Amino acid sequence: MTLHILIFITSFFLLVLSSKWLIDALIKLAKFLGWKEFVVAFFTMAMAGAIPNLSVGLSSVFHKVPQLSFAEIVGGNIVDLTVAVALAALISKKGLTLASRTVQGSAIFTLIVAVLPLLLIADGQLSQIDGLLLVSAFFVYIFWLFNKEDRFSKIYNKIKRPLGFKTVFQNIGILIGAIILLVLAAEGIVRSATFFSMSLNLPLVLIGILIVGLGNALPEIFFSIQAAKRGKDWLVVGNVMGSIIIPATLVLGIVAFFSPIKITDFSPFAIGRFFLIVSAIFFLLFIRTNRKITKKEAVFLLLIYLAFVLAEIMLK
Repeated sequence: MTLHILIFITSFFLLVLSSKWLIDALIKLAKFLGWKEFVVAFFTMAMAGAIPNLSVGLSSVFHKVPQLSFAEIVGGNIVDLTVAVALAALISKKGLTLASRTVQGSAIFTLIVAVLPLLLIADGQLSQIDGLLLVSAFFVYIFWLFNKEDRFSKIYNKIKRPLGFKTVFQNIGILIGAIILLVLAAEGIVRSATFFSMSLNLPLVLIGILIVGLGNALPEIFFSIQAAKRGKDWLVVGNVMGSIIIPATLVLGIVAFFSPIKITDFSPFAIGRFFLIVSAIFFLLFIRTNRKITKKEAVFLLLIYLAFVLAEIMLK
């Protein structure tokens, strides 16, 4: 027990430290590439954040419990849509400003993707064909994201001096190292939290939705907080949306392809499905109305997550 507590605390510290390093490296690389921060965040932090999801998914396939992967992705998406976004908006000076057409379009796709696995599994099974549909949805989004050049327009207008290749390679090294630390830290937290939950004899699905889902979402939360402190709203939303889209399409699609997910009893998922849909709808509404997420809206998102946790615990 003492060892797991130590692992949890150490992993928490590594999350904070590595997220700061990652922010610095991302900003400098975005300057050099001339890409929008949204795109850079999507393909670095979000991809890195999906590695724990994939590891849990493949492990669940190996142990013949793929429903654990489905549960943790549902739980993780709820955390991303509420806690990650809300904390970033509360820490930022004036809330998250999200006026970009790329962000607005991605918000709609995020809502669709968050709900799509729930629709496909309505017949009791996420089949291999469903898995291929999810993977296809991922590539459709990637094609849309890269289809227009203006989505990569340089948004930095005041760069005092051009970045050299030496600096670029240094920051690539920092970025890779930070990602590795983030993944290791998240893995340590997930394993220790899972151990604590198993010791308390909690149901597997509840562990997946609450514990593993939250643990795998911790990198996104810390990344979003650090980005918000520096006023990098695009980094926040690119990270959050990517962290929803990639696990819900690519990761879940791969898991379903190798081991179709069969659910005979939907009652453990009922609460998670309801709150995922509610979270996705309010996330989209807040972004589309004023093209920003205010501090009041952030508090509302946190209350949604709190209600979700209480409902899962009380009705388990």
